Amino acid sequence: MGSTEDLDHPQIILQYNSGFLVSKVMFTACELGVFDLLLESGEPLSSDAIAARLGTSTTGMERLLDACVGLKLLAVELTQQGALYRNTEVSNIYLTKSSPKSQYHIMMYYSNTVYLCWHYLADAVREGRNQYERAFGISSTDPFRAMYRSEEEMLKFMAGQNSVWSICGRDVLAAFDLSSFTQIYDLGGGGGALARECVSLYPNSTVTIYDLPKVVQVAKEQFIPPEERRITFYEGDFFNDSIPEAELYILSKILHDWDDDKCRQLLAKVHKACKPG
Repeated sequence: MGSTEDLDHPQIILQYNSGFLVSKVMFTACELGVFDLLLESGEPLSSDAIAARLGTSTTGMERLLDACVGLKLLAVELTQQGALYRNTEVSNIYLTKSSPKSQYHIMMYYSNTVYLCWHYLADAVREGRNQYERAFGISSTDPFRAMYRSEEEMLKFMAGQNSVWSICGRDVLAAFDLSSFTQIYDLGGGGGALARECVSLYPNSTVTIYDLPKVVQVAKEQFIPPEERRITFYEGDFFNDSIPEAELYILSKILHDWDDDKCRQLLAKVHKACKPG
């Protein structure tokens, strides 16, 4: 958009007004299993067949599928028997659960959690705080207590964060040569996707995931296989507990969660703990 004159065009206004619809179409198709079904079927399917297999209304499914075609998430072929739908390459790679680069879990987290909080954006701006309390009835003073309000929700969040690193984790870690660092701490490392990318890219390194005890427990049970000896765990709260000495510290998607004072406090602790040189 080059100038305010662009705002005179109805098409631009329509794009602004329909932006939230686009995301909900994609979220809904993921949640109902549309992309997974089409991948597993191995052939294009009609809207009636998709609706029958997924247990939805035929009219609603047809409209959802056509919306996905408009977003280039699905392709449609018009035959004598009617319209037949199939996944596009983008959907096969990013929106099916079985793909190594699947973004399904982060989509579901955005749809069922983040989206509800953003419904109260005006309140967040007025008050200057997150809206977990309005959305879920849980105190928002500690954002992670709200985010980890149940084991199911914590697992969903960790799986979602892991899926993001399946796309860009290796590129981030390869942007600089980190091969000289053998002792690495991943502060708030969660489900360990970045740690796994790190030991894969730098096989001489060991990575310790530093996170809350309940997060570490889930990571051990669900995400990091016991035979992966190069990844270890340290349970603690890095604001209130000590940070062990290491050669390199990773703070990925950490600082943006806190105000400037908390960030300065954490970075000072990291600086003090880091090995000289």
